Amino acid sequence: MAALTLGAVGVVYGDIGTSPLYALKEVFAHGHVPLTPANIYGVLSLVFWTLTVVVSLKYVLLILRADNNGEGGLIAMLALASQAVKHKPVLRRRLLVLGIFGTAIFFGDGVITPAISVLSAVEGLEVAAPALHAYVVPITLVVLTALFIVQRHGTASVGKWFGPVTALWFGVLAVLGVVHIATNPAVLWALSPHHALNFLLAQPGIAFIALGSVVLCVTGAEALYADMGHFGKRPIRLAWFSLVMPALVLNYFGQGAMLLAHPENVKNPFFEMAPQWALYPLIGLATCATVIASQALITAAFSVTKQAIQLGYLPRVRILHTSVKETGQIYVPFINWGLYVCIVLAVLAFGSSSNLAAAYGIAVTIDMLITTIMTFFVIRYAWKYPWPLCVAATGFFFIVDFVYFAANIVKVFDGGWFPIAIGAFMFLLMMTWKQGRRIMSDRLRADAIDLKSFLESVFMGPPARVPGTAVFLSSEQGIVPAAMLHNLKHNKVLHETNLFVTVQQHELPWIGFDKRAEIEPLGHDCWQVTLHFGFKNDPDVPEALALLRGRGVQLDDMDTSYFLSRDIVIPTFGQGMSMWREKLFAGMHRNATAAADFLSLPTNRVVELGSKVEI
Repeated sequence: MAALTLGAVGVVYGDIGTSPLYALKEVFAHGHVPLTPANIYGVLSLVFWTLTVVVSLKYVLLILRADNNGEGGLIAMLALASQAVKHKPVLRRRLLVLGIFGTAIFFGDGVITPAISVLSAVEGLEVAAPALHAYVVPITLVVLTALFIVQRHGTASVGKWFGPVTALWFGVLAVLGVVHIATNPAVLWALSPHHALNFLLAQPGIAFIALGSVVLCVTGAEALYADMGHFGKRPIRLAWFSLVMPALVLNYFGQGAMLLAHPENVKNPFFEMAPQWALYPLIGLATCATVIASQALITAAFSVTKQAIQLGYLPRVRILHTSVKETGQIYVPFINWGLYVCIVLAVLAFGSSSNLAAAYGIAVTIDMLITTIMTFFVIRYAWKYPWPLCVAATGFFFIVDFVYFAANIVKVFDGGWFPIAIGAFMFLLMMTWKQGRRIMSDRLRADAIDLKSFLESVFMGPPARVPGTAVFLSSEQGIVPAAMLHNLKHNKVLHETNLFVTVQQHELPWIGFDKRAEIEPLGHDCWQVTLHFGFKNDPDVPEALALLRGRGVQLDDMDTSYFLSRDIVIPTFGQGMSMWREKLFAGMHRNATAAADFLSLPTNRVVELGSKVEI
């Protein structure tokens, strides 16, 4: 438990742990919120109660209960919600669209987090030596470039340091806070919610602006849920209540105590807390902490991409495993360098953490709002809780999330457009791929031949049988694979053993080997085989087929050939999508990684036969 809790501190809380670098600074730095004692007390009270309501109550106590076979995250929640309302097809489609939009916005979050985190750490150099201002962006880019270069090696070797380094970071946060609180213990009165209420009621306009920055104190809360499968609920909860939340509260209140005494330090209150001799070590530690926080987001982006591919919302891309022990440790080159390019553009375009803060808040609040909506459908339709209780439980959190979202939506033209643009682009790709695949399947199904009746006609005058096993991969069960038709047409032979294999991806994270393969005899040494994989399983067809040994099927790896159809998509005018989306889908389909690689087929045993499909 101690090891898991320490691991959770490093991976789960790296992002939220770096929020003190910029959250309080963004509230006061721009002058929209006057730096008065009453406002400082009000903002500190808002920070404490935001951490309590959004993180402690919503995520730690409620949403961690909504696990999908032990897994968490927006895609796991989406799968739970869609399964819960599967008897309501219209509602299910709308939830799927909403969940996919939230997943798309997550990629925007994956761009903003490394950029703002590392920038805010390196900006400490301006406090230590103002003349170093010109070096902040170049140093940030060097750190980020090194981070993305090492991704292909995996995190197994450095991951063991994440927990201790982040725990040290939280310890430093607490110590810095305690030192300044000791000079003005009265700041602890801000724990009382009446300060937040007075601030909201006395100055609603100013408070509304402040809320747009206060929400930055809970950036990274989504990681609590997303990383549940790695650590479990108890270590995540233990780490939050025993170390993370106390350290964060002490640091924020320490910043508040310092600002009460030295309002001139408002430009960068976090680094101004440190004595001069400790500045450079603190900058180094902050940079390490932000790199760890960025690493968690990059790893999550890889994982989300893989899950979206297996649920059919993104085309296949090259996925490399970086650990022989941990199946979850993967590297996706396309996503890695795509994120890198977007992050570099963000750093160069915005130039400072303050400019990026507006973009950050809107991405975070959209995902929090979507998670709350999904939670309602899970507790109502999956857990069967009474309607009034469901409305009360999620309605309160919905109002809180919506208020924070509204406070950030006004920043769309100040930078909020950036993650929305990334999310909209990813959403377009995901929905185009999903719809294109459906149209393509409809076209193939319309021209398909029933497998059983076809085999009956073939064996009335059977072709020559050759030794070995042929595995025909087909996306649709019960129809003749195009690869088989081409094989019969051109080679005029049939193998002694024929397996017609369909791979099905399910809205469950894991499906065990005991439920992996279903087999149905079709006669004449032919079988219909269905293989089942969860969205976190690695599809490995040869490994799954090996489970059929002893069930009437004889398989020899060296005597088995895999036949696939490589479809060429031809966009045409007419029904379906608009022409530009059909061309986009055709380009995505053409550049997708080969199915043989995705399904872990041995490259020297694969036969691909092409066909054209008009959509």
